[in-house]
Amino acid sequence: MKIKQISVFLENKSGRLARVTKVLGQHDINIRALSIADTTDFGILRLIVNSPDKAFQVLKEAGFTVSITEVLAVEVTDRPGGLAEALAVLQEAEINIEYLYAFVQKATNAALVVFRVEQLDKAIEVLQNHNISIVPEEKVYSL
Repeated sequence: MKIKQISVFLENKSGRLARVTKVLGQHDINIRALSIADTTDFGILRLIVNSPDKAFQVLKEAGFTVSITEVLAVEVTDRPGGLAEALAVLQEAEINIEYLYAFVQKATNAALVVFRVEQLDKAIEVLQNHNISIVPEEKVYSL
């Protein structure tokens, strides 16, 4: 149920993001989802890829500062209030969300939301108990 997310520290300079994507492409690693948070001087690129362990290795070998973080992927109905239902469950269980990012899957009429939470195992249990779909890693990596 846990998904491996690649986090890459990037200097806020022209071409750094392009270099990451080029390295991944050269090694046949496909990006499934991404998010970037930046400041004036640097950014953190967060990636869900089809082969996270390989991505970690090739980016490290290319000189990037990279880490793997466990996150979870939740599927919510693509309609007003769909995300609110999952967030309410986490709030009720007093689980803090550090960050999230999402994308819509047109074919399934659902949105996939990637969560980084403080209590990952508890979040999985609580969401499952409320019949909220947690997407297994194999499915996420193959989207």
